[in-house]
Amino acid sequence: MTSVWSQVVGQETAVETLQSAASAAAALVSGETTDSGRMTHAWLFTGPPGSGRSVAARTFAAALQCSTGTGCGGCTGCRTALAGTHADVRLVVPEGLSISVAEMRSLVQAAARRPTTGQWQVVIIEDADRLTEGASNALLKAVEEPPDRTVFLLCAPSDHPEDVSVTIRSRCRLVTLQTPQPEAIARVLVDRDGVDERTAQWAASVCGGHVGRARRLATDEAARARREAVLRIPLGLRRAGDVFTSADDLIKTAESDASDESKARDEAEAEELRTAMGSGGTGKGVAAAKRSADAAVKQLEKRQKSRATRTQRDTLDLALIDLAGFYRDVLVTASGANAALNHPDHAEQSREAAREWTPASTLRRLEAVLECRDAITWNVKPRIAVEAMITTLREG
Repeated sequence: MTSVWSQVVGQETAVETLQSAASAAAALVSGETTDSGRMTHAWLFTGPPGSGRSVAARTFAAALQCSTGTGCGGCTGCRTALAGTHADVRLVVPEGLSISVAEMRSLVQAAARRPTTGQWQVVIIEDADRLTEGASNALLKAVEEPPDRTVFLLCAPSDHPEDVSVTIRSRCRLVTLQTPQPEAIARVLVDRDGVDERTAQWAASVCGGHVGRARRLATDEAARARREAVLRIPLGLRRAGDVFTSADDLIKTAESDASDESKARDEAEAEELRTAMGSGGTGKGVAAAKRSADAAVKQLEKRQKSRATRTQRDTLDLALIDLAGFYRDVLVTASGANAALNHPDHAEQSREAAREWTPASTLRRLEAVLECRDAITWNVKPRIAVEAMITTLREG
């Protein structure tokens, strides 16, 4: 039987803190006295992309629901919390570009109830940096006056005011996660996912410390092909027309990924909603039920479109991160520094680029990639932002 804490990769200090808190939480439930500083009602998990913020939050939720208070991994509380089916663990994953105030108010109302089957009512908010101002205010009221036996677990890139409001941050206990080391990532790929040693080590060395991406690269041939296509761009911009060809390829790949990921899910959601609202029935009231079902489906389609837009932008952002890593590798190579490369399997291409480009032009290219990421965040049309970026990549 494997402890739930094995899910958290390369975060020994954070795990120690969370284990202590889970133990204190179990003592509180049983009526024992404990150090009040070990457990609190609101937590903020921060760390770079891929560090496992949401995994750590879900694991902590499982430990809080564990019948032994240790996160044993074998009891019903642990298993259902990790599987996402526990009645008292609510997970908020923004499917669009933000979390609305209506969604947050509904969640806060549900969180005020007593636990039904578990030890605690746990609310996990992934991407808490996507909360709108109204949603933040709704959450703040609940965090300021927390219901008994309710715990809020927020996940965000950092505790900077741009990510999490100062007032919410001041009421949370901070858990800072680090980028996992390649050795730890490779080990979990082998032990948990059954990946062979050589592939696991390669994926861990090129994933940028992102555990989820390492798994995709190790197990998905299409993901590996997309990465290769992106890394061919820097040295493949020989003609002016290559700018638009490369930009078109990047955008189409992101759109295709979003479509593939969303299509089956969208159709299943729409059919399930129609059935739940009485579509396809016979008898009195069928016409009214059909109108209600059609209206609800239109609302669902609007949410699905927002989710597809986010998926497309997230996929494109991964490609831009790979590009930025390549230009960083060129600067490292040109300087002769003894630093690890983001793309060690493309070291020869980095050396070729270092011979062709000056460090100043490489830095301009790197800045263009970072500016493109910012522009897309500010809702500039991806095609325009990408074409502007690739023009700079070609010209230097």
